Amino acid sequence: MTRLALCSTLLLVFALPVHAQNTDVKFIADTLVVQADGTYQADPDLATLTFDISSQEKELKTAYENATQAMQKIVAIAAKNDLKKEDVSSGVLTVLPFYEGDRKKRAKSFLVRGQIVLKVRDFSKLGAILEDSVTSDITDLRSLTYSLADEEAAKQHAVAEAMKRAVGRATAALDEKGQKVGGLRFANLDVKQIVGVSRIEVATLSVIEVAAETYDSRTKKSPISPAPLPQPEKITVSATVQCAFQIL
Repeated sequence: MTRLALCSTLLLVFALPVHAQNTDVKFIADTLVVQADGTYQADPDLATLTFDISSQEKELKTAYENATQAMQKIVAIAAKNDLKKEDVSSGVLTVLPFYEGDRKKRAKSFLVRGQIVLKVRDFSKLGAILEDSVTSDITDLRSLTYSLADEEAAKQHAVAEAMKRAVGRATAALDEKGQKVGGLRFANLDVKQIVGVSRIEVATLSVIEVAAETYDSRTKKSPISPAPLPQPEKITVSATVQCAFQIL
């Protein structure tokens, strides 16, 4: 047998057990693999109000002007409550014509729609903003969402907590045998979805129902104070790390 053929035979012999092994199991000598979870809780510091603007009239000009005025009113309410310009965003107004019968004829009416979003960082101003914004049948509050302004920072806190626990567990395990934790050889990180972000739909907002039912078109005011807004819950971010430490 030639030298080349002998080498090929040896390679085949040593390769066979590898194929028989479970590929999901990895073993690294002098290495300790530890898994740990970390969580971070915080009170929400950002409220997002989403308003739908909708005006339908026989004349396109009238419908467009009504929608524009409604949107400008929300912008004015935001400015009145000291919201920054970057915390007010609005999309373009879209026009949807309605025909009766033949589309070649003039449209029977026009629907102009749009959306405007307010980001409120001072929750004490939410009641005033909502009360002023529901006094028009053109403007509807779509949803109120409580969240974190800086989600990335919250995720980093959760990751740091998970890593701290992983190092602590590795240290405790090796201390029993008089060994120490060495360098980090590899790490697998999974930041789980944020839990506790509250999205409150219009139907659940009693403040909107009370204000709408008691609104007086002559005085432009609501004689009954609106019910308090639902309080948001704490937001929790969780992370899981799987670390492989060198054993010294």
